[in-house]
Amino acid sequence: MVNATIIVNPTAGRGAGARLSPQIAECLRGHGLGFELSTTTTPGHATILAREAAAQGHEALIAVGGDGTVNEVLNGLMQATCADNRSAADGPALGVIPIGTGNDFAFGAGVPLSLQEACHAVARGQTRVLDVGCMCADNEEPRYFLNGVGMGFDAQANIESRKIKRLRGTFLYVVAVLRTLTFYYHSPLITVRVDGDEFAQPSLLISVMNGRRMGGGFYITPSSEMDDGLFDFCVAAQVSRPKMVAFVPRFMRGTHTTDVDITMGQGREITVVSESPWVAHLDGEIYGVGAHRYEVELLPQRLRLFC
Repeated sequence: MVNATIIVNPTAGRGAGARLSPQIAECLRGHGLGFELSTTTTPGHATILAREAAAQGHEALIAVGGDGTVNEVLNGLMQATCADNRSAADGPALGVIPIGTGNDFAFGAGVPLSLQEACHAVARGQTRVLDVGCMCADNEEPRYFLNGVGMGFDAQANIESRKIKRLRGTFLYVVAVLRTLTFYYHSPLITVRVDGDEFAQPSLLISVMNGRRMGGGFYITPSSEMDDGLFDFCVAAQVSRPKMVAFVPRFMRGTHTTDVDITMGQGREITVVSESPWVAHLDGEIYGVGAHRYEVELLPQRLRLFC
C-alpha cells in the first residue's frame, strides 16, 4: 500500500498525538508503508482532511488519536464515498492508531491498543467490514458514528469528563460519572421506536451501540457486534440516586443487562423523542444539545477497517 494519508490529532491523549507522531511515522515507514502525513489544527479539521484525501482516491485513511479523531475521519470518509455512491469495497479503508483517553472503538473492533502492533496491523493490510451508524437530531445535521451514541446521563457525564484535566482512561470517566451523579437527576418521559415497535417511560439514559464499551470501561451492551447488521441498545429507567450509584460497578462489569430497570434490545432504525430537551454524545463527541428528537439508522457493511 503506497497511497495512504495519516491524520494526526496533536492534542489527543493529553498531547500524546504530538509527542508520538514522529515515532508512529518511523514505525510505519519501517513496515514499508508510503504515506502523506497531515496534522489537525482545529476541531473538525480531520473531517476536512479525510474528505479531501478520500475524494482524491487515497486507498487508506489512518486516524492517529482517540475516538473523537476516529469519528471525524469517518465522517470525512463517508461524506466523500456517499457523494460518489461508492461502496465499502470501493472506498478507502480506515486505519486507527489509538492514543486517546478511552479508545473504546479500537477495543471493540479488535484494533491493537499497542502503538507498534496497531502500526503493524495497518501495514499488513488485512481488513474487516463493519456497520456504520448515522444519527440525526432535530437541531443538527446528520453525523456518522462507529462505536455508539448516548442520550441523557452518559452524555452529561461526557460533558463533565471534559472539565477534568489531570486524569486519563477509565478512572477519568469513573470520576466524571460520580460527579454527574451528584448534580444530575433528569429522567424525562421518552418515547422509543425500534423498527416499528414503540414504548414510553421516564428514562435516565439510552445508549444505541455498534460497539460494546463506552467511557473507557463501561460495558453498556456487552454482547454487541460491529458487523451483525444490528444496533444493540440499552435504556435505563428512572431510578433513585442510591440505585444509580449501585449501577456504576454493574455497568463496568456488564452485569446490568438483566435488571428490572434496564431494557436491552436490538434494531436497525431507532427513534427517541423526549418531552424535555436532552443532550447526546456521538462516539464521545457532544451532539444535539437541547434536542427533543433523535433518529439513528444502521448502514450495514459500509466500512473497511484495518485490524
